[in-house]
Formats: sequence, structure tokens, C-alpha cells
Amino acid sequence: MNTAYYPGPFGLFRIVEEDAVIIAIDVVKEDAAEAGGERTELTDQAARELAEYLAGKRRAFTVPYRFKGTPFRLRVWQELVKVPYGHTTTYKQLAEAIGKPKAYHAVGGAVGANPLSIIVPCHRVIGSDGSLTGYAWGLPMKEALLKLEQGR
Repeated sequence: MNTAYYPGPFGLFRIVEEDAVIIAIDVVKEDAAEAGGERTELTDQAARELAEYLAGKRRAFTVPYRFKGTPFRLRVWQELVKVPYGHTTTYKQLAEAIGKPKAYHAVGGAVGANPLSIIVPCHRVIGSDGSLTGYAWGLPMKEALLKLEQGR
């Protein structure tokens, strides 16, 4: 397993590679990079695609990734991948899509535990009333990502 750090508009992207796939992407504080890590061709590709997305030049990611999680979380994350660029869904709709219509709170937990944020678009999940709900990296970042995708 290898971890590499790249500057981004919200802090450092921490990109984790294992067995030739990306298994995690998150945002960390600047001092986290002191932990080391080595950039590879694959982490460079992931960082490049993230930068292109954030610049409004990319709508889909091609970097290979793999989920690691419980069967329930895997179902939720696989459903998240289906939410198109520029669109949103709700926790309730996700719960219904995986055949667990009353499990929207558990779906919320799975969305919050998404290890591949942005690439697997958990920022596209909003409350049933249209409100912006929690986001692991904070609501300002979620709002910025949604505005980016809506061309604002």
C-alpha cells in the first residue's frame, strides 16, 4: 500500500494506492504530508483527474479503483457511482435503489464512510427536502462541488 499527497483547493488530497488500484482519497491538513508517501504513476493519474474535475474539464473518472467495505456499504457505493454529473439524489432514493427503503439512516452512514470521495460522488447526495446535509469534508466543499457541476 502506498500513500501520496497532492495540493488541492481544499487542503491536501491524500491518495492511497494498493495492488495497482486507488482505494482511498480524502482531504487532510497540510502537516499530514510529513508522514511521507511516494507518488506513483497511478496516484499521479488520480491527482491529475481530480485537478481536471475541479477545473471543470472532467466529468467522469477513469483511474482504476476498488471499494473496501461491508456488503451493505458496497451496495450503497455502487449505487452512488450511478448518480450522473450535475445531478443529485437523496438518502431515501439511494435506500430505495438498493432495495432497503427504510434504511436511509444506514445509507447515510455508508455515504459518509465513502473512501473514494469525489470519484465516487457522495457530494451529490442531499436531504429529501433539498437541503445540503453533512459532508465528511464540510458543507462549504460540498456546496462548491455541486455548484461546479451545475456550471455556477
